[in-house]
Amino acid sequence: MLQSLRVILARQAALSPRLCPALCSLDGACSGKRFYTPPNAERKKFYEHVSISQGEGGFEINLDRRKLRTPLGKVFVVPSEPLALAVATEWDSQKDTIKFFTMHLTTLCNTALDNPTQRNKEQLIKASLKFLDTDTICYRVEEPPGLVELQRNEWDPVLQWAEKRYDVLIGSSTSIMGPVIPPETKDVFQRHLASYNSWALLGVEFITTQLKSLVLSMSLVDRFLTVEKAVILSRLEEEYQIERWGNVEWAHDYDKHELCARTAAGTLFIHLCSSSSSIKHKLLQD
Repeated sequence: MLQSLRVILARQAALSPRLCPALCSLDGACSGKRFYTPPNAERKKFYEHVSISQGEGGFEINLDRRKLRTPLGKVFVVPSEPLALAVATEWDSQKDTIKFFTMHLTTLCNTALDNPTQRNKEQLIKASLKFLDTDTICYRVEEPPGLVELQRNEWDPVLQWAEKRYDVLIGSSTSIMGPVIPPETKDVFQRHLASYNSWALLGVEFITTQLKSLVLSMSLVDRFLTVEKAVILSRLEEEYQIERWGNVEWAHDYDKHELCARTAAGTLFIHLCSSSSSIKHKLLQD
């Protein structure tokens, strides 16, 4: 079953073909205080086989014959079979040592199930919407000319897409206060976010926190951008400085790949939380 995951996810989510390998490719820690951080970074592997089964209220993960549980002791149950398969693959990919900090989907599911900060759907929407006032791609520099041009060439098309996609005005500014986002624009984004379920909203907040941009996040969720492109755009000034002054050996690449892994996982999480609850059995035989 687990061997069919990449085919299934490609059909279910229709995401970037380079997204799935990024999920466990790097030891990246989850950021954001509202998301679980594993108490121990690593643990000796204690199971051999991973499987999923349908239980009450959704799909469960089984480690050998034991049901996976959340940090608060709840049975680990997810709303869709594709998401269960993706989480099972995270566990199945672990070698002799379980590296919890690579398991971003498991972390997101644990957070959704235990809801440690007891937030409702309205609070999840507000958590993402607040980034619109300080959106990365709305803040522009006045110099140097090279960076001014780079921001205009790379960020303006995304802003224009978002304004057309949602029929709103966003704009940009060189002021330290940033642009003034019209209340009507916030209302449109609020209504759009309200169309997602609570699990998907958690994923939206997760990638918005990574990219520091709601516009980039929604461009990514709506498949206007790939994960790799969204990450580069969120780090545009840093990429400009690297190109001009050089790369710090291994450090910049590590940060970039870590951010890419988290963003890919969050995006996949949103799509799998929004997909149908089960997969036709014939797909598992491909």
